[in-house]
Amino acid sequence: MAKNFAAFGEVMMRLQVPGYEFLSQASTLNYSFSGTGVNIASALARFGYTGYLVSRLPNNAVGDAAVSYLQKLGITQSFIIRGGNYVGMYFLENGFGARPSRVTYSNRLESSFNTVPEGTYDFEEIAKKIDVVHFCGITLSMNDSVRQHMKSFAKAVKEHGGKVVFDCNYRPSLWGEGGYEKAKSHYEEMLHLADIVMMNEKDAIFVLGMETEKEKRQEQLMDLIPTVAETYNISVIAGTHRSINGDNTHSLQGFIFKNQTFTFSKTITFSVYDRIGAGDAYTSGIVHGEMEGFSPEKTVAFAAAAGMLAHTVVGDTPMSSESDILRAVTESVGDIER
Repeated sequence: MAKNFAAFGEVMMRLQVPGYEFLSQASTLNYSFSGTGVNIASALARFGYTGYLVSRLPNNAVGDAAVSYLQKLGITQSFIIRGGNYVGMYFLENGFGARPSRVTYSNRLESSFNTVPEGTYDFEEIAKKIDVVHFCGITLSMNDSVRQHMKSFAKAVKEHGGKVVFDCNYRPSLWGEGGYEKAKSHYEEMLHLADIVMMNEKDAIFVLGMETEKEKRQEQLMDLIPTVAETYNISVIAGTHRSINGDNTHSLQGFIFKNQTFTFSKTITFSVYDRIGAGDAYTSGIVHGEMEGFSPEKTVAFAAAAGMLAHTVVGDTPMSSESDILRAVTESVGDIER
């Protein structure tokens, strides 16, 4: 099993309004640190990998607090550089009932990670020491400099025989007006470099501009994803479909497309304590299953259970161990639909 995993991404400060108040009502905030790369590296570390984060943090008290937090998450910090002045932040207001949760970003473009000068990272040396690297579309949306870092890192990993994971994670608010058109060419470059991709039919339709005559989501998925896999020579494509029920529970079904075959998990319905970061938990489950050589059935069931459990934990970062997730899977592993 590949044991050295790295994620490339920004460390964000999460500032959460207590309870269900609006930011305009609250007088206190709870802070923690997160980010897609943080969440994935920590989750894989819990599964027994050496989980690295490739990033930059400011050399001040806030950067020190972030480093301390990452240590508690089990993330190896050999590839974290100190420099710059700021940590990107986001404010989280918890939704309730018909009101959705709301995330408001602050200070991202000036963050230490998003202002790294060219040549700061030694991607060739890092690539020699890792087996799998993870990138996401949120990082891809930042600026041309960060995008160049991503592509250089991915190419270095491929040249040294490692695997590249790319999570599409398109965020309209980060790409701005005309975002799909701006994003398409950058997404296509990353897809050509990727071995494992996290996406669904919406990414194919809106980001890649693909068309389908199908109307139902699963039919669109099964129509478009095989074409994506063939076009970009991707070994594995995985993702989820989520629905929110009238009683405020969520239902989640995972899928994986591998060897020209779709495998779907059982649809799981559960209550939600904290939704942020659950997609990262699902991704970590897919990566772990692939690296361990699980069957597609076991991989997608494991990933769906990881995603479900992440909804029960406060904070962005998945906290479940492999044994926790396997225990949750045992009730549903026999119910895979193909």
